[in-house]
Amino acid sequence: MKLNQVIRGRVWKLGDDVNTDLIYPGKYLPIIDAQEMALHALEGIDTGFPQRIRSGDILVAGSNFGCGSSREQAATCLKFAGIVCIIAKSFSRIFFRNAINQGLPLIQADVVDRTSEGEEITVDFGTGKIGVKDGEIPFPPLPDFLRGILEDGGLIPHIKKRMAG
Repeated sequence: MKLNQVIRGRVWKLGDDVNTDLIYPGKYLPIIDAQEMALHALEGIDTGFPQRIRSGDILVAGSNFGCGSSREQAATCLKFAGIVCIIAKSFSRIFFRNAINQGLPLIQADVVDRTSEGEEITVDFGTGKIGVKDGEIPFPPLPDFLRGILEDGGLIPHIKKRMAG
């Protein structure tokens, strides 16, 4: 993903303390195919959720998103379901790193009360602003080394690129 482009997507709103078992229920851990994992994204919140997600959607959540276990499948299933960005008031540290490693951009910002489910918002990594219906919300930029991982599509592609050149 090129972080110099503006991301535009439909919002799905979630609350506080969305844990990895809600994002990707443990009963699916034997699945190793990322496309199949995507069929169960957020199923712990609502069994019909995976069928409603469209490519380009954005998750907006409260505090402590991704808490719980260290399962990397939680980030993987969201990315392969088509989620292009997650904006939350705060993230679990392990989930944050798992998402970056998968090439899934995360933004720490409190936008829950300024967005509506289904609303289209924009995320501009270049200016560090989220465009919502009533204005713009600034967010702290990601460090350059994390931006590099995201732009290369995740940690493994990033390492391969560095080793090749």
